[in-house]
Amino acid sequence: METKLRKAFNKGSYHPGASKLKLSLWYLTSLLLFRSGLLPSSTLLVGILQLFGAKIGSDVRIKPFIHIKYPWKLSLGNHSWLADCYIENLEEVRIGRNVCISQKAILLTGNHDYTKSTFDLRNAGITVEDGAWIGTGATVCPGVTVGAHAVLTVSSVATSNLDTFTIYSGNPAVKIKERIIK
Repeated sequence: METKLRKAFNKGSYHPGASKLKLSLWYLTSLLLFRSGLLPSSTLLVGILQLFGAKIGSDVRIKPFIHIKYPWKLSLGNHSWLADCYIENLEEVRIGRNVCISQKAILLTGNHDYTKSTFDLRNAGITVEDGAWIGTGATVCPGVTVGAHAVLTVSSVATSNLDTFTIYSGNPAVKIKERIIK
């Protein structure tokens, strides 16, 4: 058997959770105001995300050049920071309080089933618990929970859940030591 890639691959029961009009409006808004960097104000970026259905706490920082696939599938706790990262949230992404998602980090909720010749879509949400830090260029894969106060170091890849108060590094990420906060 061999892979047979098609433009219309099997998405199963997947739906983006919004009308075509809302999807189009978000695409234009994202392109013009978020990914372009033309709107550097965190307060305005937060407000626009909330208009599109994101659940966002207080004192949140959103940096320019960020990519968020679907804001209505994003929740973000108080005092969290999102740098110019890439949130491909085909499914729910829940980010807790006091979380830092660094530059060029990727939160990836969708992938393809490489075991099927049709390369079908398979998705799972991501949870990043309170106090966690996702380092620059790190990737969190579908279905992963990043435990409270865990750290995923620069360019590391989380393919499975990360324990609380633990530092992970590598591809795939492995425990390197306990995180002690002074």
